[in-house]
Amino acid sequence: MDKKTSAHYQREFRRRLREQGLVKKEVWIRPENARLLSRAEKQLRLPGGGSKEVMGGVMVSEASAKNVSGNASEWTTRTLYKALKAESYFINGTAAIELIEGAEPSLHIVMREFGDLPVFATVAGEQIIVESVLWPQAEVNDVAGFNEAVLRTHKYFPLSTISLDRMEDGSDYYHMFGALSAASSIADVVLEVEVLATNVIQATEAYGEFLKS
Repeated sequence: MDKKTSAHYQREFRRRLREQGLVKKEVWIRPENARLLSRAEKQLRLPGGGSKEVMGGVMVSEASAKNVSGNASEWTTRTLYKALKAESYFINGTAAIELIEGAEPSLHIVMREFGDLPVFATVAGEQIIVESVLWPQAEVNDVAGFNEAVLRTHKYFPLSTISLDRMEDGSDYYHMFGALSAASSIADVVLEVEVLATNVIQATEAYGEFLKS
């Protein structure tokens, strides 16, 4: 298992954005508009992205607009893998994806634009679960205080939830995850992955005071 925590990927993410000449701007939105903001931010990182058309409050190209509302039949992990591999997001190297076979197969996604942050996805029944490791509980200097802070503030990371899970080696790790319908469009699956990665980076900044390093 990769022992790097989300703090490492946050540093790499910021470094790569600075190298691209991008600047950070803070915005305030309603939680239910998180998907809209994520789409707009993605477009605005591209050269000339500000000249795209606005549709439903989101800046999108004509090609993207055609894909926003498309629905898919219910996915399995394997069919989802094949569909995602064919998406430009993975073809152009923005992210890499591999299928991890097993009794319960899963997808390992490396988010290149987020400092190589690893994200895992699997289809479980009627849901697609997308998750990423935050940090081990042992890295938290005040577990009770951190747990309370999460309960009071996790609503500020729309579409994602924080959980505490026991790993195979017996260690407890905090994860961030999101879920969507197994019948979601492929565009919504890609967006869910992007939103989760964004929330992981932001959670590291928001809860950094509770971490030992």
